[in-house]
Amino acid sequence: MMTLSEELTWRGFVNQTTYKDITTLDGEPITFYLGVDPSADSMTVGNLAVMMMVRHFVNHGHKAILLVGGATGLIGDPDGKKQERDLKSIEEVERNKQALSTQFKQVLADQPFELVDNYDWFKGLGYLEFLRDIGKHVPMRQMLGREFVQSRLGEDGAGISYAEFSYSLIQGYDFLHLHRERGADLQICGADQWGNSIAGVELIRRIAGDEAHIWSAPLVVNKATGVKFGKSEAGAIWLDAAQTTPTQFYQFWINCDDQGVEDYLKIYTLLSKEELDAVVAEHQVNPRQRIAQTRLAEAVTELVHGRQAMETAKRVTDCLTGRLTLEEAEDALDALRQEIPAVRVTQGDSIARTLVESGLAASNTEARRFVADNAVSINGHKVTREVFENDDFHNGRLLIRRGKAFKDSALVELED
Repeated sequence: MMTLSEELTWRGFVNQTTYKDITTLDGEPITFYLGVDPSADSMTVGNLAVMMMVRHFVNHGHKAILLVGGATGLIGDPDGKKQERDLKSIEEVERNKQALSTQFKQVLADQPFELVDNYDWFKGLGYLEFLRDIGKHVPMRQMLGREFVQSRLGEDGAGISYAEFSYSLIQGYDFLHLHRERGADLQICGADQWGNSIAGVELIRRIAGDEAHIWSAPLVVNKATGVKFGKSEAGAIWLDAAQTTPTQFYQFWINCDDQGVEDYLKIYTLLSKEELDAVVAEHQVNPRQRIAQTRLAEAVTELVHGRQAMETAKRVTDCLTGRLTLEEAEDALDALRQEIPAVRVTQGDSIARTLVESGLAASNTEARRFVADNAVSINGHKVTREVFENDDFHNGRLLIRRGKAFKDSALVELED
């Protein structure tokens, strides 16, 4: 079995750290924490990468504290933002906090962890007390030196409020509080949180006289495009099924590029090295079968949404790609209707009119041109005729597509 430092290295979770020797992680159990601000009511695929790193820390015997930032969420992290954030209401932050807590529990499954909210210790902390006991120990040079502060205060910057300027100090106090009250000696974070995390290390050194550390995960980059991983044409990939359906989530992973799929398997699944190497070897024999992407999609969708949702997402995808017929995927029809337009027709109805009603064509003229150009298929077979025939329907349904992309499909059902 790999040690933690070996596993983090193999999986690609090594980035900046304050540890001089990363094998320190292989010794006595460490209490660590990860913080997430409730700036939205769902985490994204980017957050999931760090959550997977948490799982490895816990699997190797370390104690996890997961912090949902009810207090910091009321301010908003300014790092990486070109202008001031809009403040969220207490009610919105509370709703987001509850949603993120649920996702923590889903991703970590049966692993032990402690869930905390920094609003619990900030709500009773007085302003003068905070300035005297905390602010007194933070040099202005340290805060002014932050890159985001410099960019916001520069000639072309939008400026920065005292509230956002103080954000790193507030987050730094979280680390100090958890160090004092729960023995946390390590904060883990994404690469973009390195500066905020250092503030906590400095506070612990100056006020408690103790040594604390940071371990950051690298930014996951799409090797095919060179941009941050975790977005589709429709935007961010959310863990919340109401924002990114399990089928859309599954299809995001199925569509991952060959160049990066091995890295994504290491980061986003719990496959052992032996299992992962076997999947990659099988994939390389015939990449067009997308064996690695399928295994990735199955593993991550089951982790986030559960096995039943994963199986349904897989059946919907197989139906849209022609691996399953509508009859074989009948138990997934409700999920299919969530993903593509569904229209009702009568026998002998116009194919062109159906393309327009389903949104696959903008006008009858365009629809007729698609048909004439051999760009329309019914149940996977090209058609150039004007109307539906009885044999097109199976159990009163058919799948019509314009072009090659399975997202440009519609479910057509006969009226009773």
